[in-house]
Amino acid sequence: MLLNIVNPNTTAAMTATIAAAAAKAARPDTRLRAVESEFGPASIEGAYDDAFAVPGLLARIAEGEADGADAHVIACFDDTGLDAARALADAPVVGIGEAGFHVATLIAHRFAVVTTLSRSVPVIENNLLRYGLERRCTRVRATDVPVLELDNPASAARARIAAEIFRALEDDGAEAIVLGCAGMADLAASLSAEFGIPVIDGVVAAVVLAEGLAAIGVKTSKRGGFARPLAKSYSGLFARFAPKG
Repeated sequence: MLLNIVNPNTTAAMTATIAAAAAKAARPDTRLRAVESEFGPASIEGAYDDAFAVPGLLARIAEGEADGADAHVIACFDDTGLDAARALADAPVVGIGEAGFHVATLIAHRFAVVTTLSRSVPVIENNLLRYGLERRCTRVRATDVPVLELDNPASAARARIAAEIFRALEDDGAEAIVLGCAGMADLAASLSAEFGIPVIDGVVAAVVLAEGLAAIGVKTSKRGGFARPLAKSYSGLFARFAPKG
């Protein structure tokens, strides 16, 4: 089985973190193709970055399809370009945000999300509404640690994430935590042990779900919303993305 894992930003160090987390969860016979976008923002922090990240993401999804990927994972918690990727791909496409939310609902009545910057909170809240899971989420909390500072010891990122988890448990009544950034993937196990509750990394959740969808042989529906893009001309920088029909 070939799993195409796409980091929609251009930071290779974050791709390495994502790949390490995915490798721990993947089946022994699963081959992982973990790549960052060739072009776009260095990190995705809010709706503006999200918009500029989509073309680079779609290019990597197209490459994965050409390589015969059995499933794709979009490794950004905003689920950047998820619907567009599903329209492009035949193989299943799983976003780490949606995957993390769904896994949380299977092991807890109510969960909280702990993410990076405050500007990302509305994006995540809107996704919860879109997926119909807003009633299961007690709150989306921000640490106000920039994405690219997550692996910088001087940022005290882990301590700030732990502080928000404590508040989510004490103040919000959360029973599980979903980590709201792919760059937090390597913290889930230690935080779960510290607090004695499930702390879910969306990368791991998405890998397991993507493998499962591929294993049962389902493809992305091409009826309705995820129908293949219509053939038409695209101009300027986007000419390379013109659908072939």
